[in-house]
Amino acid sequence: MKKGKISLTNWMIIASFLGIGAGLVFGPSMANIKFLGDIFLRLMQMSVVFLVMGAISEAIGGLDIKDIGKLGGKTIGLFVVSTLFAAFVGLLVALIINPGVGVTGVEAAEFTGTLPEGNPLNLIVNFFPKNIVEAMATGSILQVIVFSIFFGLALSILNENEHGKAIYNWIKSFNVIVLQVVKVIMHFAPIGIFALVANITGTAGLTILLALGKFLIALTIGCLAVLILLVLIVSSYGKLNPFRLLKKLNNTIIVAVTTTSSAVSLPVQIEDSELRIGVSRRVSRLVNPLGMNLNSHGLAITVAVACITVAQFFGIELAVADYLMIGVMSTLATFANLAVPGGALVTISIGFSLVGLPLEGVAIMAGADWFAGIIRTLLNVVDDVLIAVLVAISEKELDYAIFNSDEVATQELAV
Repeated sequence: MKKGKISLTNWMIIASFLGIGAGLVFGPSMANIKFLGDIFLRLMQMSVVFLVMGAISEAIGGLDIKDIGKLGGKTIGLFVVSTLFAAFVGLLVALIINPGVGVTGVEAAEFTGTLPEGNPLNLIVNFFPKNIVEAMATGSILQVIVFSIFFGLALSILNENEHGKAIYNWIKSFNVIVLQVVKVIMHFAPIGIFALVANITGTAGLTILLALGKFLIALTIGCLAVLILLVLIVSSYGKLNPFRLLKKLNNTIIVAVTTTSSAVSLPVQIEDSELRIGVSRRVSRLVNPLGMNLNSHGLAITVAVACITVAQFFGIELAVADYLMIGVMSTLATFANLAVPGGALVTISIGFSLVGLPLEGVAIMAGADWFAGIIRTLLNVVDDVLIAVLVAISEKELDYAIFNSDEVATQELAV
């Protein structure tokens, strides 16, 4: 980045505060520029289906089918269960704090989420598409995710086949193009966010700041709760000192907080896992990179808390079944985690689409996304290492001598 250049994230923050200021000064008249925000939201929706299909197919298709055996199956199972648990913790915390309650003057929005009537098993049946083209055309993201998982598994099975390799390489190239489309669209994010926030603030006033503040509080409490619980679970299972475990994660924590990047943190995660904690190379080199793509506890909590915040903000009444759906869909939305600027906002929009909440809520979340990114990345990265430790303990591949030593192991580390 050139010296003095303002990052896209900072532009979005600036746009949010300018939108709040414009809304307070010009009031309801800011509704006249809302169309700019609507265009931005449509552009974001435009590539969602391809984003989800490409990201999941590439992530699963890139795995060696041998690795999706006992060790890989155990790892992926832990990722799914722990991410689902994290989403429901976020959901519970949000329902206690009620981050979107207290906003006045905002017109109630329509909740488009529906559950199949009749036999509850119909909900499970509807996870599976009968026609993937129809699912894509109607925006049935959940069915697209299911198809993409099967497609990725097929690519993994055929990774030694020339046709499988050709299709996988084509998908990787296609994903590069789709991600570039998203990057181009995200350059319009400051304009769209300004228009949407100005319109909302012009109606709701400063109560939008109340919602943002409570959203960040709920997110922080949820992430810290999951982090503490997972540390206690891993420590108890492996008979480890939880304080020593956290101390040996110092480098990972510092890099995660200062860079807010899981990709940048990966080499440090591997180093801490192997040389400071004692996780075997075999486990560390599978779990940590896989976790960067498939394990997003912080993002799942973010989506869950964002869903509750926006539902309350727009006065949408939800039933118990809807809350359960939010927890599950928040987990599924993280499978399409994107390594692009503002990627969390795209994932949140996918979550809103899955649940049936108004996409205008994305603009509200944008104002807090930089702050949310710090705590979210911290949890994502540290929990990757903790899952690696858990897997290593279960496989009897944790070196307790390294863990209990105050020295850093000296074996060669080639990342």
